[in-house]
Amino acid sequence: MTPFAPSRALLRVALAALMAAALALPATAAAATRSVAKEGTVASLGETVLTTNSGHTLYSLSVERHGRFICTGSCLGTWKPLVVRAGTKPTGPVRLGVVKRPDGRTQVTYKGRPLYSFAGDRKPGEANGEGFRDVGTWHAATIGAASSSPEPPAHEPSPPPSPYPSPY
Repeated sequence: MTPFAPSRALLRVALAALMAAALALPATAAAATRSVAKEGTVASLGETVLTTNSGHTLYSLSVERHGRFICTGSCLGTWKPLVVRAGTKPTGPVRLGVVKRPDGRTQVTYKGRPLYSFAGDRKPGEANGEGFRDVGTWHAATIGAASSSPEPPAHEPSPPPSPYPSPY
């Protein structure tokens, strides 16, 4: 047996482990993000808001910020936290974050405020929880005013050619 045999075997094991880790990395990275919200319009508010992927308005409580939770216990029967698995980066039409709830679950945040859906919203586009007051005030998570004008065309049509010769 040559003195280099153990080193080659060790090198093969290390190389195999490195290849396995490299193959697993893309799968881990892909599983680490999840689309949890989209934008929608609530006509009664005249605002563009964050919604769940099924179109239900998302809300935040005015007094919940900086990791301070007020909506716990029976409150959670009316206001459902938008949660993701620990280690998951939520994505949507705006920058989202996460915070750990007192029960250990990971809740999605927007502008540092935990997001919830409201049990009183029966169908997409409703915002029945807007302005609801209990220990604070609940507000739809707005991301801008709704446009009252139609969207501009994707590209401007070219003007018709001029019947006059170009002076250039």
